[in-house]
Amino acid sequence: MSWTRVFVLSLITTLLILTFSSLVENAAVRDDSKPADRKGAARQVFMPESDASNFFKRRSRRSTRYYELVAEQRVKIAASERRREYNEEQRSEYENYAEEDRDEVNERSRETNEQLREYHYDGIYPRYYWSH
Repeated sequence: MSWTRVFVLSLITTLLILTFSSLVENAAVRDDSKPADRKGAARQVFMPESDASNFFKRRSRRSTRYYELVAEQRVKIAASERRREYNEEQRSEYENYAEEDRDEVNERSRETNEQLREYHYDGIYPRYYWSH
């Protein structure tokens, strides 16, 4: 028990010495490689308005690579649009063909069924009931 008291007392005395010492400003370690002048740091961040406008004027134009990419994208978009229109046209043509073919098949089967009913009609009412 006595060694814990000695340890705690030594920690408290060290803390008091560091607190009341005039040499210690804060607990952070100073880095002398950076300038200690705060106004110098502000001067590095902020610049005069004329310099700022020149900065944006110089950087407003894009590189030629950007315009090449935009042109390439336009070509790709145009090609995909043409491909989409072609596929849409082919699909509509096929749908029209399939619809006409279905109508023709349905018409033929209807005519065939009608002829079969007439051929097999034996005078019994209703006529469709007896000819399956």
